[in-house]
Amino acid sequence: MDIITVLGPTACGKTGFAVALAKKLDAEIISADSRQVYRRMDLGTGKDLEDYDGVPYHLIDIAEPGTKYNLYRYQQDFLEAYKDIVSRGKRVIICGGTGLYLESVVRGYQISEVPKNEELRKSLEGKSLEELTVILRELKEKNGNVMHNHTDVDTAKRAIRAIEIETHNLEDPLPNRDFPVFTSLNIGLDIPRDLRRQRISDRLQARIDAGMLDEIRGLLAEGIPAEDLIYYGLEYKYLTLHVIGEITYEEMFTQLETAIHQFAKRQMTWFRGMERRGSIIHWIDATRPMEVKVEKALEIINSEQ
Repeated sequence: MDIITVLGPTACGKTGFAVALAKKLDAEIISADSRQVYRRMDLGTGKDLEDYDGVPYHLIDIAEPGTKYNLYRYQQDFLEAYKDIVSRGKRVIICGGTGLYLESVVRGYQISEVPKNEELRKSLEGKSLEELTVILRELKEKNGNVMHNHTDVDTAKRAIRAIEIETHNLEDPLPNRDFPVFTSLNIGLDIPRDLRRQRISDRLQARIDAGMLDEIRGLLAEGIPAEDLIYYGLEYKYLTLHVIGEITYEEMFTQLETAIHQFAKRQMTWFRGMERRGSIIHWIDATRPMEVKVEKALEIINSEQ
């Protein structure tokens, strides 16, 4: 196989497991997280870089906050990292929870970069998130696409960009960019829902205690607009809303906690969708001791070689 994929919902222990597996396989890790690409956005994205324990990682801290990293760029950057790793005789593990990024590699999405459409953006200004969602759904239906989850419509800005892409594909489709087909062995960490919820709540409190609000204040002090941080969703959305005075601390914590639980549920929905679309995922109990999980993963890998 070309790559080993480690996936699962937030708070299931993907990074620690991927690191332990990488040490056994002399591998390096390519992140598949749509927000960990941003520098200085550390606590809010849960980078936990100390968990890598010397194992080389890629596609973390490669973009500036305030910019709009996208799937097209991710595929480009993935290919560069992949070629670099294999050129040194190392194996590749891709690890993350952003289903779209993972599936774009595992299933070899052929996509093209879509330019900005300022006229379209102006025509959509002022529309509510609900109105934008309806427009996006109709466009996807015309293009024969399906809204697998609500990631595209987490914020109005995201919805407008998604509408921009679907409109371009409908009116003036670009030729697809060739992306190689990789053989991938996919390992998923399965965690009971109640335990996942508890870990999410505990981790959220720990990250706030560690200074996540100060991280937001620092980014704002750099001159990054609040609306750009809100665009990134989840922690950056709700903490920014609190810092700029739009919601209370209690509202921030409660709403964010709920949003992360919903996000984890959507992640699992995406992974189940991957299985329906033909990707085989070997699920391992995330609650087992690390050495047991790694041993099970090695058995799966050896059986597939």
